[in-house]
Amino acid sequence: MSGSRLVYSTVGGRVRQPDERPTTPDRPAAKSGVPNDGVIRIFRERGGRNGKVVTVVRGLPSGAALTALAADLKRLCGAGGTVKGGALEIQGDHRERLAERLREQGYPVKLAGG
Repeated sequence: MSGSRLVYSTVGGRVRQPDERPTTPDRPAAKSGVPNDGVIRIFRERGGRNGKVVTVVRGLPSGAALTALAADLKRLCGAGGTVKGGALEIQGDHRERLAERLREQGYPVKLAGG
């Protein structure tokens, strides 16, 4: 094999043990871009869902109140949905209907996005 060149070699390098690896500082949690000011924002999103429209509600109170409110809002729209990362996602475009119901319940609401 004259004229061949070395592609890979383990000579000269060493694998660090787990306790020898440098420590990395913890990264802050990724921001969702929505301020935490007590206002509920209702978005219409399409990205990453094969062109299907989803209504996303951010800024709702968390915990058991969120799951109960999610069930009520999904029933109002007659559509499926889920709670992901503290945001409620409902299939379809129901921004106005959701905003009206949340205002009736005393929440400050803003329609955000397109």
